[in-house]
Amino acid sequence: MLVLAFDTATAAITVALYEWTPGEGAVPRGTAEAVDRRRHTELLTPSIANVMAEAGAAPEDLSAIAVGVGPGPYTGLRVGLVTARSMGDALSIPVHGICTLDIIAWATGMDEPFAVATDARRKEVYWARYHSFRARATEPAVGLPADVLDGAPHGLPVVGEGAALYPEILGEVGHEPLLPTAGALAELTVARLAGLKGPDLLPPEPLYLRRPDAREPGPRKKVTRA
Repeated sequence: MLVLAFDTATAAITVALYEWTPGEGAVPRGTAEAVDRRRHTELLTPSIANVMAEAGAAPEDLSAIAVGVGPGPYTGLRVGLVTARSMGDALSIPVHGICTLDIIAWATGMDEPFAVATDARRKEVYWARYHSFRARATEPAVGLPADVLDGAPHGLPVVGEGAALYPEILGEVGHEPLLPTAGALAELTVARLAGLKGPDLLPPEPLYLRRPDAREPGPRKKVTRA
Protein backbone atom coordinates (compact mmCIF):
# COMPACT_ATOMS: atom_id res chain seq x y z
CA MET A 1 0.00 0.00 0.00
CA LEU A 2 1.49 3.33 -1.11
CA VAL A 3 -0.09 6.42 0.49
CA LEU A 4 0.57 10.02 -0.57
CA ALA A 5 -0.18 12.49 2.25
CA PHE A 6 -0.19 16.28 2.39
CA ASP A 7 -1.56 19.11 4.52
CA THR A 8 -1.88 22.84 3.75
CA ALA A 9 -4.20 23.90 6.59
CA THR A 10 -1.47 25.87 8.40
CA ALA A 11 1.67 27.74 7.39
CA ALA A 12 3.26 24.35 6.65
CA ILE A 13 3.18 22.87 3.14
CA THR A 14 4.04 19.29 4.04
CA VAL A 15 4.11 16.23 1.77
CA ALA A 16 5.06 12.60 2.43
CA LEU A 17 4.93 9.27 0.65
CA TYR A 18 4.67 6.18 2.88
CA GLU A 19 4.53 2.49 2.03
CA TRP A 20 2.84 -0.07 4.26
CA THR A 21 3.62 -3.76 4.27
CA PRO A 22 2.43 -6.36 6.81
CA GLY A 23 5.98 -7.20 7.85
CA GLU A 24 7.48 -3.70 8.17
CA GLY A 25 4.52 -1.42 8.88
CA ALA A 26 4.67 2.17 7.60
CA VAL A 27 7.97 3.05 5.92
CA PRO A 28 8.75 6.59 4.60
CA ARG A 29 9.67 6.75 0.92
CA GLY A 30 9.99 10.53 0.59
CA THR A 31 9.13 13.80 2.35
CA ALA A 32 9.11 17.55 1.64
CA GLU A 33 8.57 20.32 4.18
CA ALA A 34 8.17 24.08 3.71
CA VAL A 35 6.72 26.88 5.81
CA ASP A 36 5.18 29.78 3.91
CA ARG A 37 1.81 31.35 4.75
CA ARG A 38 1.28 32.80 1.26
CA ARG A 39 2.58 30.26 -1.28
CA HIS A 40 0.57 27.08 -0.75
CA THR A 41 -0.53 27.05 -4.40
CA GLU A 42 2.98 27.54 -5.77
CA LEU A 43 4.70 25.04 -3.48
CA LEU A 44 2.33 22.08 -3.14
CA THR A 45 2.39 20.61 -6.66
CA PRO A 46 6.20 20.80 -7.09
CA SER A 47 6.62 19.27 -3.63
CA ILE A 48 4.40 16.34 -4.59
CA ALA A 49 6.35 15.86 -7.83
CA ASN A 50 9.69 15.96 -5.99
CA VAL A 51 8.57 13.44 -3.36
CA MET A 52 7.28 11.04 -6.00
CA ALA A 53 10.51 11.38 -8.00
CA GLU A 54 12.63 10.86 -4.88
CA ALA A 55 10.83 7.56 -4.28
CA GLY A 56 10.94 6.51 -7.92
CA ALA A 57 7.15 6.18 -7.85
CA ALA A 58 4.54 7.01 -10.48
CA PRO A 59 1.04 8.32 -9.75
CA GLU A 60 -0.37 4.98 -10.91
CA ASP A 61 1.50 3.28 -8.03
CA LEU A 62 -0.56 5.09 -5.39
CA SER A 63 -3.13 3.16 -3.37
CA ALA A 64 -4.67 6.13 -1.53
CA ILE A 65 -4.30 9.83 -0.78
CA ALA A 66 -4.55 11.39 2.69
CA VAL A 67 -5.16 15.11 3.20
CA GLY A 68 -5.53 17.39 6.20
CA VAL A 69 -9.01 18.89 6.33
CA GLY A 70 -8.32 21.66 8.83
CA PRO A 71 -9.47 23.62 10.67
CA GLY A 72 -7.41 26.31 9.02
CA PRO A 73 -7.54 29.49 6.94
CA TYR A 74 -9.77 29.17 3.89
CA THR A 75 -7.26 29.76 1.09
CA GLY A 76 -4.45 27.43 2.19
CA LEU A 77 -6.84 24.68 3.23
CA ARG A 78 -8.65 24.78 -0.10
CA VAL A 79 -5.39 24.24 -2.05
CA GLY A 80 -4.71 20.89 -0.42
CA LEU A 81 -8.27 19.62 -0.62
CA VAL A 82 -8.79 20.54 -4.27
CA THR A 83 -5.47 18.91 -5.17
CA ALA A 84 -6.30 15.73 -3.25
CA ARG A 85 -9.76 15.36 -4.74
CA SER A 86 -8.51 16.07 -8.26
CA MET A 87 -5.77 13.45 -7.96
CA GLY A 88 -8.15 10.93 -6.45
CA ASP A 89 -10.63 11.40 -9.28
CA ALA A 90 -7.94 11.19 -11.96
CA LEU A 91 -6.39 8.03 -10.49
CA SER A 92 -9.65 6.43 -9.27
CA ILE A 93 -8.24 5.89 -5.78
CA PRO A 94 -9.74 6.74 -2.36
CA VAL A 95 -9.04 10.09 -0.70
CA HIS A 96 -9.12 10.16 3.11
CA GLY A 97 -9.37 13.30 5.23
CA ILE A 98 -7.87 13.76 8.69
CA CYS A 99 -8.46 16.65 11.10
CA THR A 100 -5.26 18.71 11.14
CA LEU A 101 -5.37 18.96 14.94
CA ASP A 102 -5.41 15.14 15.06
CA ILE A 103 -2.28 15.05 12.89
CA ILE A 104 -0.38 17.21 15.37
CA ALA A 105 -1.75 15.17 18.27
CA TRP A 106 -0.64 11.89 16.66
CA ALA A 107 2.89 13.22 16.23
CA THR A 108 3.21 13.86 19.99
CA GLY A 109 2.88 10.16 20.90
CA MET A 110 1.55 11.33 24.28
CA ASP A 111 -0.49 8.84 26.31
CA GLU A 112 -1.62 11.38 28.92
CA PRO A 113 -4.24 14.17 28.41
CA PHE A 114 -3.16 17.29 26.51
CA ALA A 115 -4.51 19.88 24.08
CA VAL A 116 -3.56 21.07 20.59
CA ALA A 117 -3.86 24.71 19.49
CA THR A 118 -3.03 26.20 16.09
CA ASP A 119 -3.02 29.79 14.90
CA ALA A 120 -6.47 30.99 13.80
CA ARG A 121 -5.35 34.62 13.47
CA ARG A 122 -7.52 37.47 14.85
CA LYS A 123 -5.94 36.67 18.25
CA GLU A 124 -7.76 33.32 18.27
CA VAL A 125 -6.75 29.66 18.05
CA TYR A 126 -8.17 26.45 16.61
CA TRP A 127 -8.06 23.86 19.37
CA ALA A 128 -9.15 20.50 20.76
CA ARG A 129 -8.37 18.44 23.85
CA TYR A 130 -7.15 14.83 23.78
CA HIS A 131 -7.24 11.82 26.10
CA SER A 132 -4.08 10.62 24.31
CA PHE A 133 -2.48 10.89 20.88
CA ARG A 134 -4.94 8.25 19.64
CA ALA A 135 -8.19 9.70 21.06
CA ARG A 136 -9.69 13.19 20.89
CA ALA A 137 -11.77 14.30 23.91
CA THR A 138 -13.56 17.35 22.42
CA GLU A 139 -14.74 18.55 19.05
CA PRO A 140 -12.48 21.04 17.21
CA ALA A 141 -13.28 24.63 18.14
CA VAL A 142 -12.14 28.19 17.46
CA GLY A 143 -11.90 30.88 20.09
CA LEU A 144 -9.73 32.84 22.47
CA PRO A 145 -6.58 31.13 23.79
CA ALA A 146 -8.08 31.09 27.29
CA ASP A 147 -10.90 28.85 26.00
CA VAL A 148 -8.43 25.97 25.54
CA LEU A 149 -7.89 25.62 29.29
CA ASP A 150 -11.34 26.72 30.48
CA GLY A 151 -12.56 23.87 32.67
CA ALA A 152 -9.49 21.74 31.92
CA PRO A 153 -7.33 20.09 34.60
CA HIS A 154 -4.63 22.35 36.03
CA GLY A 155 -1.34 22.11 34.16
CA LEU A 156 -2.78 20.52 31.02
CA PRO A 157 0.01 20.55 28.38
CA VAL A 158 -0.78 22.42 25.16
CA VAL A 159 1.15 21.82 21.92
CA GLY A 160 1.07 23.54 18.55
CA GLU A 161 1.83 26.94 17.05
CA GLY A 162 -1.17 28.49 18.78
CA ALA A 163 0.27 27.57 22.16
CA ALA A 164 3.65 29.04 21.25
CA LEU A 165 1.98 32.33 20.27
CA TYR A 166 0.30 32.74 23.67
CA PRO A 167 2.69 31.24 26.25
CA GLU A 168 1.49 33.60 28.98
CA ILE A 169 -1.93 31.92 28.72
CA LEU A 170 -1.17 28.38 27.51
CA GLY A 171 2.14 27.72 29.26
CA GLU A 172 5.77 28.55 28.61
CA VAL A 173 7.07 25.09 27.59
CA GLY A 174 6.11 21.90 25.78
CA HIS A 175 4.71 23.32 22.54
CA GLU A 176 6.32 20.86 20.10
CA PRO A 177 5.33 19.91 17.48
CA LEU A 178 4.31 23.37 16.33
CA LEU A 179 2.94 22.41 12.90
CA PRO A 180 1.49 19.28 11.27
CA THR A 181 3.72 16.96 9.28
CA ALA A 182 2.63 14.80 6.37
CA GLY A 183 4.69 11.98 7.86
CA ALA A 184 2.38 11.88 10.89
CA LEU A 185 -0.63 12.17 8.57
CA ALA A 186 0.56 9.21 6.50
CA GLU A 187 1.33 7.10 9.57
CA LEU A 188 -2.07 7.85 11.08
CA THR A 189 -3.89 7.03 7.84
CA VAL A 190 -2.00 3.78 7.34
CA ALA A 191 -2.72 2.79 10.95
CA ARG A 192 -6.45 3.33 10.47
CA LEU A 193 -6.52 1.52 7.12
CA ALA A 194 -4.71 -1.38 8.79
CA GLY A 195 -7.47 -1.57 11.41
CA LEU A 196 -5.54 -0.05 14.31
CA LYS A 197 -7.01 2.46 16.79
CA GLY A 198 -6.79 6.17 16.07
CA PRO A 199 -8.77 9.24 15.00
CA ASP A 200 -11.48 8.69 12.43
CA LEU A 201 -10.84 8.96 8.72
CA LEU A 202 -13.06 11.70 7.26
CA PRO A 203 -14.38 12.67 3.83
CA PRO A 204 -12.02 15.10 2.04
CA GLU A 205 -14.19 18.10 2.91
CA PRO A 206 -12.97 21.31 4.59
CA LEU A 207 -13.48 21.67 8.32
CA TYR A 208 -14.39 25.35 8.51
CA LEU A 209 -15.14 26.74 11.95
CA ARG A 210 -15.88 30.25 10.76
CA ARG A 211 -16.75 31.96 7.51
CA PRO A 212 -13.94 32.95 5.12
CA ASP A 213 -12.85 36.59 5.10
CA ALA A 214 -13.49 36.89 1.34
CA ARG A 215 -17.17 37.30 0.46
CA GLU A 216 -19.09 37.83 -2.71
CA PRO A 217 -20.03 41.46 -3.25
CA GLY A 218 -23.66 42.28 -2.60
CA PRO A 219 -26.01 44.01 -5.02
CA ARG A 220 -25.22 47.57 -5.93
CA LYS A 221 -27.07 50.22 -4.01
CA LYS A 222 -29.71 52.06 -5.92
CA VAL A 223 -29.02 55.72 -6.48
CA THR A 224 -31.98 58.04 -6.58
CA ARG A 225 -31.80 61.53 -7.98
CA ALA A 226 -32.89 64.36 -5.80
